Amino acid sequence: MIDDIKIIPMDESHIKDLALLEKQCFSVPWSESALMAELEKENSRFFVAITKNEVSGYIGANNVLGEVYINNIAVFYNYRGFGIGEALLRHLTDVSKEENCDLVTLEVRVSNTPARKLYEKSGFKEVGVRKNFYDQPNEDGIIYTKYLKDIQGEA
Repeated sequence: MIDDIKIIPMDESHIKDLALLEKQCFSVPWSESALMAELEKENSRFFVAITKNEVSGYIGANNVLGEVYINNIAVFYNYRGFGIGEALLRHLTDVSKEENCDLVTLEVRVSNTPARKLYEKSGFKEVGVRKNFYDQPNEDGIIYTKYLKDIQGEA
């Protein structure tokens, strides 16, 4: 674990680093313009991890009527294994609880074992499969969801 992880809202100054991170982590990365567009959306929830005064990772989600859909979560290779992904998920979950959301959900490649272990460790449950969800390569997406409330309205 790294002690000095700061989680802050994404702003324009982070876009170039995040676009580079996208290229490092994803076969179909988001562009600078796609990331920039999220700054204008009222329902976007994008946060950046700052470690040792540099961008170490980020998480991006959209709040749609109290359901939070994680678009991306990524950590630079040299910062993996230090709890940054966990800190980003915890921060987004805390913000979602403050906003009285019902759940946080995402899809992940079936082959992405490290990410799946992170989500399970963070309290997400496997709830379904999206067949052929991913391209390059073609692969199923596993749906993980963390419910923030039970039937009576409290988690």
